[in-house]
Amino acid sequence: MSDKDLRFNSLTIHGGQKHEEATGAVMPPIFQTSTYAQTHPGGHKGFEYSRTQNPTRMALENSIASIEGGGFGLAFGSGLAAIDAVIKMLEPGDEVISTNDLYGGTYRLFTKIFSKYGIKFHFTGMADASSVKDKVNANTKLIWVETPTNPMMNIIDIEAMSKVAKEAGALLVVDNTFATPYLQRPIELGADIVMHSATKYLAGHSDVVLGLLAVKDKEVADQLYFIQNSSGAVCGPMDSFLTLRGIKTLHVRMQRHCENGKAVAQFLRDHDRVESVYWPGFEDHPNHAVAQKQMKDFGGMVSFRLKGDSMEDAVKVVSALKVFTLAESLGGVESLAGHPASMTHASIPVEERLKTGVTDGLIRLSVGIEDEADLIADLKQALA
Repeated sequence: MSDKDLRFNSLTIHGGQKHEEATGAVMPPIFQTSTYAQTHPGGHKGFEYSRTQNPTRMALENSIASIEGGGFGLAFGSGLAAIDAVIKMLEPGDEVISTNDLYGGTYRLFTKIFSKYGIKFHFTGMADASSVKDKVNANTKLIWVETPTNPMMNIIDIEAMSKVAKEAGALLVVDNTFATPYLQRPIELGADIVMHSATKYLAGHSDVVLGLLAVKDKEVADQLYFIQNSSGAVCGPMDSFLTLRGIKTLHVRMQRHCENGKAVAQFLRDHDRVESVYWPGFEDHPNHAVAQKQMKDFGGMVSFRLKGDSMEDAVKVVSALKVFTLAESLGGVESLAGHPASMTHASIPVEERLKTGVTDGLIRLSVGIEDEADLIADLKQALA
């Protein structure tokens, strides 16, 4: 059967994969080599140098292309390296419209690195497509979407953003890290490029730093392959192997992440120390109807704000957790807790993060796949 005949749960295991020809190995071997023998100059078996291509990395790139429904995949040394490659397609004078609620590292890369080279970035709420249309002009070349957003879990209508991008003649890029292709398939909804910090749910075990792109069209993919090879920010074969191994259990892990996320969100909403809970599965969550339309389920990321909105109280709560680990990152099998104002979003100016709701009393949870009762008991004791 070809990939097009397989459903998603099968694609995570078989999509874009083939048994290794020399030995029949079921899993792609770790090709820990920098270079490849040639019979004469240019006479090789498709591989010359591992910055350009590596068989283990190629297996991973084929996998992300398959599970995202894109024609092409690229793997990088980190999620930020993948974003860096995308922005390098632009030229001085080009403009980008981005959601204003996004990962702090993305904001830092846009404003502290690329803005110096004449690329202009507009940050706006994207709950309504009209706010994006208002910022479109002749120089708009790219629209950058995160959905759900980090850390406020805002939902952006990918189909609506696709229409705006097409009318503007711009590329639509979707950061699908929080949802994963198990929950959401942006290319099917009109995106041109999908980005993942594969460090998170795709690898899934907090043991890899890696970034992935899935690309719809060959022309765009060829530009990115050129940038990938020229800039050299590629991942190694061992990390490629580990991420590919993680993808094979993505579907079963995401089911438990979603189940536990729902239970934690409902517990927090009923707790008397909690002011607000941000989780797309609530019917009163902004753009809940859009989430229902474009997502299979609502994920394992939950943010909440304590009553009083005090940094001191938030720090006490996250520091008192025992099953949840206070740490950067998300998407691993273990539950993690973070304080965005002082951790993941500290690089965003205070006035800017406050505008998007990232206040001092906000806590972000990456709900893992442990027993639901243990997670709720841990939150209960920490909040007490």
